[in-house]
Amino acid sequence: MNFRRLTQTVLTLGILSLALIFNACKKTEEIGPAPTITAGSTATGIVGSVAKITATINAPEGLKTLTVLKNGQAFDSKAYTGATTDSYTKDYTIESLPVGSSVVFTFQATDQKNQSSTVSTQVVTVSAVPAKPVVTVQGVLTGNINWTKGNIYKLVGFVRLGADTTETFSATAATGNLTIEAGTTIIGDRATKATLIVQRGSKITAIGTADAPIVFTSERAAGQRESGDWGGLVICGRAVNNQSAGDKGIQLEGSYKGWHGGSNDADNSGSLKYVRVEYAGVPINPNQEVNSFTMGSVGSGTTMEYLQASYGLDDSFEWFGGTVNGKYLIAYRGLDDDFDMDFGFRGNLQFIIGMRGATLADQSGSNGFEVDNDGQGSALTPFTAPVISNATLIGPKETNATSISPQFQNGMHLRRNNKIKVYNTLVTGYPNGIFIDGTNTQDNAKGGDLVLNRVIIAGVAGWGTGGFGEGTTVAPNGFSVRDVNTATPAAAITIGTDKPSVWFAAQPGNKVLATYAGLGLSQSVFQAVTPTFTLANGGTLATGGIVPTGFAAATFIGAFGSEDWTAKWSNFSPGTTDYSK
Repeated sequence: MNFRRLTQTVLTLGILSLALIFNACKKTEEIGPAPTITAGSTATGIVGSVAKITATINAPEGLKTLTVLKNGQAFDSKAYTGATTDSYTKDYTIESLPVGSSVVFTFQATDQKNQSSTVSTQVVTVSAVPAKPVVTVQGVLTGNINWTKGNIYKLVGFVRLGADTTETFSATAATGNLTIEAGTTIIGDRATKATLIVQRGSKITAIGTADAPIVFTSERAAGQRESGDWGGLVICGRAVNNQSAGDKGIQLEGSYKGWHGGSNDADNSGSLKYVRVEYAGVPINPNQEVNSFTMGSVGSGTTMEYLQASYGLDDSFEWFGGTVNGKYLIAYRGLDDDFDMDFGFRGNLQFIIGMRGATLADQSGSNGFEVDNDGQGSALTPFTAPVISNATLIGPKETNATSISPQFQNGMHLRRNNKIKVYNTLVTGYPNGIFIDGTNTQDNAKGGDLVLNRVIIAGVAGWGTGGFGEGTTVAPNGFSVRDVNTATPAAAITIGTDKPSVWFAAQPGNKVLATYAGLGLSQSVFQAVTPTFTLANGGTLATGGIVPTGFAAATFIGAFGSEDWTAKWSNFSPGTTDYSK
């Protein structure tokens, strides 16, 4: 009996042992291999380009997770519900890293049995932007011409769009139509004083975008550029000026056959939008420089918006007659005047700003506005009578300790019988705010033909007299509105029976302030940085404007309210920009 029970016990234990061994063997056989990953091949690309991050994954036991790291930090992850294969892909925009830098992506997967793959790696290397080919352009361009962003165009000498190079306009002269693609760069040859001249009857269509402006600049490398490295952009139209009649024209300063003038105030010379002109202003002859943007008798059919002139050796913008309108204009650290108007210019300008460098001023005297009917102050018609709204003129004096060139003069120098009308405008940081110069100009103010309405003149705290001064010293005399002329000895001037300062104060909405503090203006507009243009809450400039007839609605004072229209397309450090790529 005991023997039988012992035998049964042994048999039972044996069967159980065999079952355990069998089950153990069965479980071992059921677990498949761990996941495997094959990462994508090494990729290269320039900053801003997109690289494909890829991997092929196999997991016989079913995928559970995928983890992707970028330089050891989390980049992406993915959960699965049992799929045995996957082709992973994700876009990576190459960040701003030095050329030659590597970005390492690592992949690791787990399966449903909690087995892990070995780590697989894909490397993305930052490559240099290839230099664009340079296309040399010279001589006379006629017919239809297209410049594209894949090239850099180098102007050599006087490059003329169209063949109109005589005093009297000829309808039979060959014309040109130049179209420039957004994002295109044009450089000017220094040795030959390269200048692009759009002759009468021809058209330039240079329409950039905020993300891809068109740039005219120096041929020199970053860090070597100087004001006056090349000529500039010159447009000659067939609108009326007060120095010529009919189809006869006059030449622009320098006598380089920039003939302009005619009888068609609606003349169309093309379109400029989102265009920058940098380091222009070469002297064609001694003391005869080209401006960054020169407009000779340009008609109102022409479009000029979102334009920036930087570091020009002469005026940033100058209009000789004509009727073209302009909006969103930046004059940045030019040498002479920011905005110069004469010979019967009658266009409308809105949302414009001028900003000066403390030591960058011309021997002739530098101003924000310089406005003349002509050089003699004659009564030739049409009078120079532009209408300007929402302008900001930032002079060189940031604080009373800022040393500035003694050649700086006035925020506005209104002289020689002009009839300008200015609304909703700020002037600050100049030795003198406004100078209404000459008896005929003063008579125009008295008669209501010269208008300053809702103009704020602000001084610099602790500088000179009431915030205005001259030169490099701390406390000389200066004027918000000049009440004496510049003769030696100085003589009092009047508008009617009033001092100009009294007349100015009596005009609707005008103000004189001892400091620009409290205006809502950022001090960065005086500095060599990308400024903050939008107004701080509660500043004086935020309200009080009017909307002149024909202008866009804006009730703030100055060029900016809550919107920064310079965003993306402007450049306040062009000297360090690499334009070769």
